[in-house]
Amino acid sequence: MDTQTLILRDVPREDRPRERMMAYGADALSHAELLAILVRTGTRSESAVHLASRILQASGGLRGLVDMSIEELTEIRGIGPAKAVQLRAGMELGRRLAQSRSEERYTI
Repeated sequence: MDTQTLILRDVPREDRPRERMMAYGADALSHAELLAILVRTGTRSESAVHLASRILQASGGLRGLVDMSIEELTEIRGIGPAKAVQLRAGMELGRRLAQSRSEERYTI
């Protein structure tokens, strides 16, 4: 099934990212599927998974996404200020988690 051209509500429930994560865990999902959960909705013409794939492509992958500003994110078709802020918040939480783990390793 080509989920990139389907609206997510047309995808069987068991193939949707949120349901797959609940059933199989986060490790079973691709970067695009995890990002689609954060994005929550796609556009009229594409699913959240396809939009997430385009975000990853535009950013050059997860590493590039972490470095994108809200303004850069809103330049991607389908990403408005609300989605851009959601993504930046998720990236910031990940950065803080990584930083706290790094600090824990070096605490004496």
